[in-house]
Amino acid sequence: MAKTTEHKEGKATVRILYFTSKTLADGSHPFMVCITKDRQRKHIATGLSLFPKYWNDKHTGYREAIRRSYPEPNRNNLIIALEGWERKYRDAAETLAGNDEVHNAKEVATKALEGRKQARRSKLLAYIEELIYGMEKTGRVGNSLVYRDLKNQLVNFIKSADAPEQDDVRFAEVTVKFLNAFETHMSAKGVADTTLSNRFRTLRAVFNKAIGEGLAELKDYPFRRNVSDKHKFNVSKFDTSTRKRAISRDDVRKIETFVPTALATGPFSELRNAIEVERLQRAKDIFLFSFYVGGISFTDLASLRYQDLTTDSDGNTRLTYVRQKTGGKFSIRMLTPALSIVDRQRPLTYNGLDSYVFGILNRASHKTPTQIKNRLKKIIGQVNADLKTIGEQIGINAPLTTYVARHSFATSLRRAGVATGVISASMGHKTEAITAIYLDSFASETVDLAYDALL
Repeated sequence: MAKTTEHKEGKATVRILYFTSKTLADGSHPFMVCITKDRQRKHIATGLSLFPKYWNDKHTGYREAIRRSYPEPNRNNLIIALEGWERKYRDAAETLAGNDEVHNAKEVATKALEGRKQARRSKLLAYIEELIYGMEKTGRVGNSLVYRDLKNQLVNFIKSADAPEQDDVRFAEVTVKFLNAFETHMSAKGVADTTLSNRFRTLRAVFNKAIGEGLAELKDYPFRRNVSDKHKFNVSKFDTSTRKRAISRDDVRKIETFVPTALATGPFSELRNAIEVERLQRAKDIFLFSFYVGGISFTDLASLRYQDLTTDSDGNTRLTYVRQKTGGKFSIRMLTPALSIVDRQRPLTYNGLDSYVFGILNRASHKTPTQIKNRLKKIIGQVNADLKTIGEQIGINAPLTTYVARHSFATSLRRAGVATGVISASMGHKTEAITAIYLDSFASETVDLAYDALL
């Protein structure tokens, strides 16, 4: 809490000094901000400097002392930059004095720094970088990469011919015109609609977070929220989610009855066939486990440990985990097919309760978020390739991926008559509208009962 005085607190003086007592490596002298309060001084480096030949020490003010022989526009740019430094610290001094707060020169500098940080946060790229830092610090590497991709493309756009003089923009400048130009910029580079959808949804999320923190104003919101906002930017025009990725329950049963085989011949064929069979079995198990456990994502599946499996009061085995993407908490009664898959993994991977169930991750090798992310990226590529092989061998036309299992889970429940709201709860969706994206087109009282419809 600020302290006040019985008398009016004096204001610190702020001035720009050409610091001739210090010479930089190139022979120039630096400019410093000098704050004086109650005979105490605080000097702040500006990062700006000038060669002595361009300085006339007969003048007291820097505006006049910088010789006109200093080439333009460098002279004018230097003066403008120095005025900005001077203004920031004078504003801080005036704020503290106006609030009648007891302060010294150092506290004026601190106050100005707070203002500078807030000004930086109110700019788009600086704020995205702040969000990325927070995600990386909390281990959300996947999300941070999505925001990093957005930032990189915005940097490229802002520094392009569309806006060559800027290195960042305020949120108020992120207008519909800005968004249309950004879309044109990316489309000209051949960016697909799926990527455009991802980038603009992420940018919209950034804007929403900024409004929540008071860094952007709702009146400047450039995205369409309802049909009345017909002149605002419509992110849904990139929506590619109508392409169905679910397979039928009969096709899932084909996967269940699939027996992995390999027919390589020649040198080392026995070893090659064993590796091929093992990979196909792993892909099959991952797909079916995801299908029977609420469409669990590959990242969450790979992160499951034996300690996440517990027995409830009715003797049922339950899987309890937190979805990494949303933070949603799940407690799922395990069905027999899923339990059989865990039993098949146990002899291969169990080495204590904190062992990973599927053995995709290794406690000794994958410790940092980056190591885990790289490992998951490598293995999911292998698994999806193996799933496509399985699909081709058993006659499923749709390309199989781990994500197809999640869609198929939702569609199978819906076709069994389970209400969309129950499916939404079982998948951890915030709204039924999100769940509807997963459901195929066709003309329970509890989530546990809903899962029985899969059998």
